[in-house]
Amino acid sequence: MRIPNPVKGGYIFAFLALITVHGCGVYNFTGGDVGSAQTFQVNSFRNEAPLVEPGLDRDFTLALQDLIMNQTSLDLVPSGGDLLYEGEITEYRVAPMTATAQQTAAQNRLTIGVRVRFVNNTKEDADFERTFSFFYDFGANEQLSAVQSAAHQEIFERITQDIFNASLADW
Repeated sequence: MRIPNPVKGGYIFAFLALITVHGCGVYNFTGGDVGSAQTFQVNSFRNEAPLVEPGLDRDFTLALQDLIMNQTSLDLVPSGGDLLYEGEITEYRVAPMTATAQQTAAQNRLTIGVRVRFVNNTKEDADFERTFSFFYDFGANEQLSAVQSAAHQEIFERITQDIFNASLADW
């Protein structure tokens, strides 16, 4: 009876693991394709909406930076990034959505719109300029200030994920 050589089996396992990891290439588990890029830069998004919410520009910029750092292996740099994100917050509005029988608002909608310019310095044909927007509905009897934190978080999650998908998810 022959006993298998554990060292030989270890080499085979290591070889298979190496091939598997190498086969994943530049893709990560989130589906982002960073190509040959190693760094990214997110310039501060200016708030140019007719209704200006203080701190919204800073909070959105940080949300986009956090998402890209968490879903890629790219390093954030203050300037000269391989990937550049910049733009403006162009819309911040609250509007009534549904009415009651008494012709009053039953529900309101907060909408945020962001114009984004994406420049990929490693792959020119990937550049774009687009507007992304999303909304959050809340009851007419609720004040915006009471739901604002949750609303901003939900809207930012959706918009930043849409920006990520448009710029790096090469399905």
